[in-house]
Amino acid sequence: MSENGNVFLLLGSNLGDRHGILQSARKLIAEKVGNLIQQSSIYETEPWGITDQPAFLNQVIEIETRLAPEEVLRSMLDIEHELGRIRYERWGARVIDIDLLYYKDVIMDSARLTLPHPRIQDRRFTLIPLAEIAPDFIHPLLNKTSLELLAASEDHSDVSIIS
Repeated sequence: MSENGNVFLLLGSNLGDRHGILQSARKLIAEKVGNLIQQSSIYETEPWGITDQPAFLNQVIEIETRLAPEEVLRSMLDIEHELGRIRYERWGARVIDIDLLYYKDVIMDSARLTLPHPRIQDRRFTLIPLAEIAPDFIHPLLNKTSLELLAASEDHSDVSIIS
């Protein structure tokens, strides 16, 4: 698979040097997963799910890759591990979190991977940076653009652009 772009990843960090971690994640993704096409601004966001934890820095990036969706997932998990991610609590504090939001217009639901990511439409910390770099990208199941999903979102959490 070598088509250009339309593979979107969400990066998040709320422990340690958050800016440095996002930078390291982008570098490792470019080395191991695919070429960086574009990246959103970085946003500071309220924690989601478990709210008693530090604020996150979040960013959406678009890449092009020759890897299949499951290979992208495996590489993302390897990168998280390399950067010090330890999975002990769902939605808990973490050095790095990398979510595969979209893999082109692929729709799949396997034991390891659901595409598109099942909670894109529920999270402003995803929708705002996604709408910044891909306002017209259409969610293949909901048939709405990133901007339309953001306008319809019932999430009112604080998402502030910082760089």
